[in-house]
Amino acid sequence: MSGSPSVDNLGASFNSYFEILPALSEAERKEVFRVRHAVYCHDLHFEDEREDGEERDEHDAHSILCLLRTRGANPRPVGCCRMILPGKPPQDSQLPFEHHCANVLDRRIIDPSQLDRQRIAEVSRLAVMSDFRRRKDEQHVPIAISDHDFEQNSAAARFPFIPVGLYLACVAISLRVGIDHLFVLTEPRLAKHFSRIGFDIRQIGSGIEHRGLRVPSHLSPAAIRRDLKPMLHSLYAVVEESIERAYRAAGQ
Repeated sequence: MSGSPSVDNLGASFNSYFEILPALSEAERKEVFRVRHAVYCHDLHFEDEREDGEERDEHDAHSILCLLRTRGANPRPVGCCRMILPGKPPQDSQLPFEHHCANVLDRRIIDPSQLDRQRIAEVSRLAVMSDFRRRKDEQHVPIAISDHDFEQNSAAARFPFIPVGLYLACVAISLRVGIDHLFVLTEPRLAKHFSRIGFDIRQIGSGIEHRGLRVPSHLSPAAIRRDLKPMLHSLYAVVEESIERAYRAAGQ
């Protein structure tokens, strides 16, 4: 999506193009798995291609999946992410980042092992379909943000609806289901850019090599919701209502 939408009306702009929802039905979950396969297996070759065209792993059984798609009579998948919850029993299971970053976490900042395991989650498998990654520097990453996305006075400026929408969905879902702490392994520049629009993302350890340089980071859903910049209020409201509508429709 290109152009420079009005920052005063981000919610309406997002809502006119996209729908975001937790993938609660089997059909919706399969749609998420197909997006991940298209991005992680076919485009980026991070994972082997599968005969069924679905990328999934052992963590999906205890994850909340999120799907972003276009609006209209024939909606198209746009992107996805997931929130991995600790397995059962939660006190005996690690989130993937805890395993990958065991030797680099600064536990003086926050120690995941000391938190209520039922109130933590890890954001992972963020992916955007190639049709929505058109810029030349976006074809080799699953999701991207450019410096130009935040230059409101630039002719090249465009608001990064897709990644921001996915992260806001994780915030809204977290607040709904009682998650106090979100963790993510992310590119340093992605964390920097999200900080510029008011997301409190704290680096909690040194970088590791994991499909490129990644840093472990922490987000507080409650703090993000409380401290959202005014320009994001309408966008968050649209995302939150879409999430709530999906849960209500599923009887949850």
